[in-house]
Amino acid sequence: MFKLPEDINHFLKFFQKQGFQIYIVGGAVRSLLMNLPIKNWDFTTNAKPEEIIKLFPQAFYNNQYGTVSVPLKINQSDDLKPSQLILEVTPFRKEGKYLDFRHPKKISWAKTLKEDLSRRDFTINAMAYDGKKIIDPFDGRKDLQNKLIKAVGNPDERFNEDALRLLRAIRLASELGFFIEEETKKSIKKNARLITKISWERIRDELLRILASHYPAEGIIFLKNTNLLKYILPELDVCFAIPQKSPKRHHIFDVGTHSIMSLKYCPSKDVITRLATLLHDIGKAKTYRRDETTGLITFYNHEIVGTKLAKEIAHRLKLSNEQTDKFVRLVKYHQFTVSELQTDNAIRRFIREVGKENLPDILDLRTGDRIGSGAKPTSWRLELFKKRLVEVQKEPFKITDLKINGNDVMKILKIKPGPKVGQVLKKLFDQVVNKKIENKREALINEIKKMN
Repeated sequence: MFKLPEDINHFLKFFQKQGFQIYIVGGAVRSLLMNLPIKNWDFTTNAKPEEIIKLFPQAFYNNQYGTVSVPLKINQSDDLKPSQLILEVTPFRKEGKYLDFRHPKKISWAKTLKEDLSRRDFTINAMAYDGKKIIDPFDGRKDLQNKLIKAVGNPDERFNEDALRLLRAIRLASELGFFIEEETKKSIKKNARLITKISWERIRDELLRILASHYPAEGIIFLKNTNLLKYILPELDVCFAIPQKSPKRHHIFDVGTHSIMSLKYCPSKDVITRLATLLHDIGKAKTYRRDETTGLITFYNHEIVGTKLAKEIAHRLKLSNEQTDKFVRLVKYHQFTVSELQTDNAIRRFIREVGKENLPDILDLRTGDRIGSGAKPTSWRLELFKKRLVEVQKEPFKITDLKINGNDVMKILKIKPGPKVGQVLKKLFDQVVNKKIENKREALINEIKKMN
């Protein structure tokens, strides 16, 4: 039915020749049906772990769920070609009660494939393929065709078993461009508080995958409409109650809607840039002021408040140091000024503050911010600013960009290492920055000689 990779096809046939049932399951089957690339191949079988290990002595098994990892570096006599693939094979299983909203207290082996599939999260993940036919007891194929995320059986039970499924449903919808089936969506909303039982590392991973998906803005809307957002990003959730439309202001949306629209139109594929774009205005909820006489709305210093909140969010989501630094910088400096009157020194200072490596990202954030406010993607001032960013970077940006170094200073002035060397280099750098001399080796050497 499907053209499987040769290694996978051989693996299935080898297993079946030994008298065992084996099936490809989960996301791999879904991807086969959607003609999407497959990153992970998962299998289920009626063989027990010890029987699998007998078939594959090089396999390893050290987990409570019965999953055996089989490296496909098999002898030719096994009718399998040498390979570096590691395949995960799990016996049919059923699960006991879930006591922590994430893991079953105990598992036991199931007798049938249907028992195994019935414990899975969503119908589109509860299909199996044996190399010849699709086994689909919960109509996952139909839901796939209708682009629906639907829980297997009773959605309340599925989400109480594993509360991470609340987020996983939305992540799948965002990645695939699907809707969430009505009863499943109602159950997510009803059980949203259960997400507080899940570790922040798990929440972070799902949130970042939503942001990295094809439909990140729609994913955040799903989070808002199912009440999950107030548990994951309460700082953003409150922004939907903050208006922006007022005299002398260009905004047409409330702060929360503007944030989602900014994300929608941010051209960056970088997940941290998308996160910063979504959260760049979270400081506005605490700085909102409305003049009763004029009706003018202001958000003075919202970027300062937003920076503090961004640090708290980064800590809560347990972002890496590198991710945190970038995220906080983008939020802190998103309000950067664009004017034809700016000096080169002002632009250099902006580059140092944001970080040269983050310039494309903050410009992408600005693009999303503009479109998300109802403005055009760019302006002549912004385009001029971009050109000046390029031109300024052609000039020395720091002392080490000079075409001479401390050794040259010591040699020409006949001095030993010490503060004097740094003072000379600083003086030369200031002269170059102020365009009193060119950053050319000969010109710099001549200037040093004058100091003798």
